[in-house]
Amino acid sequence: MATGQVERVAITIDAPIDVVWAVFTDVEQWPTWTRSVTSVELIDGPMRLGARARIRQPRLPTVVWTVTAWDPGKSWTWTATGPGARTRASHVLTASGAATIAEQSIIPSGPIGRVLAFMWRSLTRRYLATEAAGLKQRCEEVAAGAKSARSVLAQ
Repeated sequence: MATGQVERVAITIDAPIDVVWAVFTDVEQWPTWTRSVTSVELIDGPMRLGARARIRQPRLPTVVWTVTAWDPGKSWTWTATGPGARTRASHVLTASGAATIAEQSIIPSGPIGRVLAFMWRSLTRRYLATEAAGLKQRCEEVAAGAKSARSVLAQ
């Protein structure tokens, strides 16, 4: 299947990679920190290779994603398929000193997938940016709370 246009966003988060990983992979909590996701339901257990999640987003059809690659603490990829369409979404974390770079990419393929990707291109870009900003804010809140708790315990 030929691949369509890749949409990608990266953001630097002032939080350790383990914090970002914990927040990012707690997919059922995504609606609490991004407006681009209405609900996420893990269908068959926790996030791991082979896990499936049903995601509802405003202005998009409900989609079931299957985790097809899983590198704990670093990255995961999941895919959603339909007649003539396949979408792969990658989530990659890279430590950068005390911060973390979080990168998300959406890669459509298939004849219908490429057409839908073109039609939803601006929405996809907006959602990726919204998710990145929400992830940054949530992770930095969690990291600040953990740092505050450590300083109280040290007193």
